Amino acid sequence: MWRTYIIAVLLLSSWILFSQSKSGYYLTPEILVGKTMEANTGFPDSGLQTGFYLNFSRKHYSDEELWARELKYPQTGLSLGFSDFGNSDLIGKAFTVMPTIQMDLLKSKKDKTLSILMGMGMSYMDTQYDILDNPFNKGISTKLNWSFKSFFYYDAFKLFKTQSRIGLGYLHHSNGHIRLPNQGLNSFLLSISSQFQLKDQLQSERRIIKDTTRLTQTYFSLRTGIGQNVLSQAFNDKKEVYSLAAAYGKIINGTFKFGGGLYYRFYEKYYDHIKNRGDQVEEQVPEYIDHPFKYATNFGAFGTAEILMNHVGIEFNLGINFYKPFYKIDWQLSQGYTWIRMVDGEPQIAYVLEELTDYYKLKRTVSSRLGIKYYVLNTNDHPKNNVFFGAHINANLGQADFSEFSLGYVHRFELKKK
Repeated sequence: MWRTYIIAVLLLSSWILFSQSKSGYYLTPEILVGKTMEANTGFPDSGLQTGFYLNFSRKHYSDEELWARELKYPQTGLSLGFSDFGNSDLIGKAFTVMPTIQMDLLKSKKDKTLSILMGMGMSYMDTQYDILDNPFNKGISTKLNWSFKSFFYYDAFKLFKTQSRIGLGYLHHSNGHIRLPNQGLNSFLLSISSQFQLKDQLQSERRIIKDTTRLTQTYFSLRTGIGQNVLSQAFNDKKEVYSLAAAYGKIINGTFKFGGGLYYRFYEKYYDHIKNRGDQVEEQVPEYIDHPFKYATNFGAFGTAEILMNHVGIEFNLGINFYKPFYKIDWQLSQGYTWIRMVDGEPQIAYVLEELTDYYKLKRTVSSRLGIKYYVLNTNDHPKNNVFFGAHINANLGQADFSEFSLGYVHRFELKKK
């Protein structure tokens, strides 16, 4: 539970720190309608999904912030949301808090703007999977879940200081593999919204500087992390995942951070399953029993891209696993078909092992990582040494593997101007 509080603090801090600049203020109520996709075979029927979001945002005009200038003066904000998935009894409702960033993509001659909004936060879900009472909703099995929002907005018309917009986008809710089943809820939605300008930026503060100077810095980074996940629905106790990683790369104009590195992970759930001679260990990989630590490890290489915004970083990694031997058993246990059977009057989970297909080989090989970071020192000041905290979801080819809290260090070398 303490990790949940830490992640929540990081997400809220990201919005608070975004506001540390001269900005215009906006309030945007939004009504959403759409459809929740079926998370699994036999998923409960659902009607029209409806929702309401209230977004508090700021337009960043300060040229003192390199990231604001590089991103064409975006809006950052905090959204509070409510979603009804169209079946209150079996799918339920979601209550969401989510930091957001919105960037302009296109602007027409008539001053109509096409923009994109992205958000990452947390949701409380009032209805979950239950082995007896709600066995067919395999989308959500925990009360607290990660939430993601990606929306396109187009300006419809403007009246005084109010901009009306239409939107089209996607919402996702899942728990980051800390409990199964975790198919997640995916929704496609239309929206209408009105953006009210609460406080305008003084024209004297809107000096747009066309600076063509290119700033670059080489960096080196180390991080360590602790996360949690489960092995399968039949082995659903949360276990720790410990990680180490090092990266080397370049920071461009104090905003865009690119690099590559190596990572190492130790899965406690793999170690325990091997040591306890769990299902399929003796049958398929008996050689693992004498060396549980070795076969519970994972290492690989990754590329990383990050956007730096004062104290906040939004990071995405894509990697290749060189070594993850126990994923063979993980895949068969976690991806196979499951059902409920009664044994001596008690419900038990029965399962059929999943086949080792080409898709398994792809997921065993490709790793990804998405999350948010808080830097102790303002990255806009190009600090030589910095420390960060992070909250991330790690995945196998996009499917959640474990949720993680991390602590890291970054060293920057000489700042170069071109």
